[in-house]
Amino acid sequence: MPRIPNIAIDGPAGSGKSTVARAVAAKLNFLYVDTGAMYRAVTYLALKAALDFRKETSLAALTRDTNFSLVQHLRSGVIELWCNGEDVSPFLRTREVSQMVAWVAAVPHVRSHLVRCQRRFAKNGGVVMEGRDIGTVVLPDADYKFFLTAALDVRLARREQELNSQVQSFDKEELHREFIFRDEMDLKREAGPLKAAPDAIVIDCTELSVEEVVVKILDVCGGG
Repeated sequence: MPRIPNIAIDGPAGSGKSTVARAVAAKLNFLYVDTGAMYRAVTYLALKAALDFRKETSLAALTRDTNFSLVQHLRSGVIELWCNGEDVSPFLRTREVSQMVAWVAAVPHVRSHLVRCQRRFAKNGGVVMEGRDIGTVVLPDADYKFFLTAALDVRLARREQELNSQVQSFDKEELHREFIFRDEMDLKREAGPLKAAPDAIVIDCTELSVEEVVVKILDVCGGG
């Protein structure tokens, strides 16, 4: 039997890639893997352990000592990220984690270890994996690659809506600075910088709904 394909979806923060990837995975009955959540998990664990974020060796050691697993609830479809027996999912979108995750994601040894973990999730196919370097680094041989973009103001509005839905307080100016900083860190880091793979299909989501983007992806993948 032919191997089940893998789908890579990349893009900057607020581009809608998480929502789109989750919907595509549900339509195809594939496993959804949010690689950004794994970097957030390392950040959460580092904060919990009161590590010095300037010490890359400490962050690398923490990552190596962490066992990552995904738990999917069949009835609800909810996927939880567990680290060393702890469901860390509820703690990944806090302000503290959001402010520090870019530093963690820029550490080469953290990235190399997480890439190995992410590839294990996808080794049998049937995965929709989203992040910032999936098509270029994590799954360069993915059967389908997409890169989602959107105007900065649209991305900010989407993140504000997300935070409001989670009843999280935030400062608009601080959120704007955080986005600019994260974009710069993602684009300039040496390990796994944010960029579209040469063979990725680029979709500008500025004026598209989630449903419209999902349809475009499914049409390409033959699941429409």
